[in-house]
Amino acid sequence: MSNKDDELMLVDGMPVGPGGEIDGHPIKVTDELPRFIGVPMNWILVAMKGIVIFSGFLMAFTFGAVVVIRYGFGGDLFAYEEWLLAISIVGFFAGAVLASERQLHINADILGIIIENPRAIWWRGFIVLAIELFVTLFIVYACYVSLLDDFSFPRLRATTVLRIPFVSWRIAIMVAFTFMSMFLAAYLYVHIRKGLGLPLKSDARKETIQ
Repeated sequence: MSNKDDELMLVDGMPVGPGGEIDGHPIKVTDELPRFIGVPMNWILVAMKGIVIFSGFLMAFTFGAVVVIRYGFGGDLFAYEEWLLAISIVGFFAGAVLASERQLHINADILGIIIENPRAIWWRGFIVLAIELFVTLFIVYACYVSLLDDFSFPRLRATTVLRIPFVSWRIAIMVAFTFMSMFLAAYLYVHIRKGLGLPLKSDARKETIQ
């Protein structure tokens, strides 16, 4: 492989997603969108990365502190399971948003290996993205219905000790799936543009590198 090819595969350090897999070069999906959409989505990514880093550090620190306090001093952290559960759920779904942006969710679609015809590959990618987007939007709707049910009670259901409302992380889950659907829609938009033969910004960058 030439140096140019090696350099090309490192553009933005991003893996190849359904919107770019036909050409075999990576894309950063937010760069392919209109600026007034792409820039806020980049801000979302920054926020999600911060949440993942913070929650990961806090979980590691808390579990370490629990071991030291429990087996070293015979004590226990007060109700740490409740607030750590909430933080871990938020961190988990923030990571899911990042995985959606990079198309790193597990895909068991065997057709991606069998199909070789470029046109069939495009249609396969379109169908997969459309189904993923539909399912994700349905989950967003289901989360919304669940929240309506929560708010229908006179008092919000909460954890036993700290009284953390269950609705807090359910809102976080709905927001996360909303963000995931946004990135899936972005990949579907890019995929349709490729199918129509419209140029992408990553194509221009590829030609510049070559």
